[in-house]
Amino acid sequence: MPAKTVVSSFVLAGAVSTALATLAAAGPLTKAEVDAATAAKKEKCFGVALKGQNDCAAGPGTTCQGTSTADFQGNAWKFVQGGTCASIELPNGKHGSLKPI
Repeated sequence: MPAKTVVSSFVLAGAVSTALATLAAAGPLTKAEVDAATAAKKEKCFGVALKGQNDCAAGPGTTCQGTSTADFQGNAWKFVQGGTCASIELPNGKHGSLKPI
């Protein structure tokens, strides 16, 4: 097999692998992940996640985990230690919220 064909095959395989990994990471949290967070006394805190680092519920135009489109997006949440959400200070002068902002 010519070297060019081998290199092209590796590039294509790498691209497909990356695409599949991205889709898997963007899926919803599993029941086990939610149960583990709940057992660890975590709570959903809206408006505190950085772009692409939300745990879920990133609002219209997004699918779920890792899909927020802006830092501190008000309709995207992240699990935080229970009882701390409202005390998290954000750079925009706001605080985390237990409800979508």
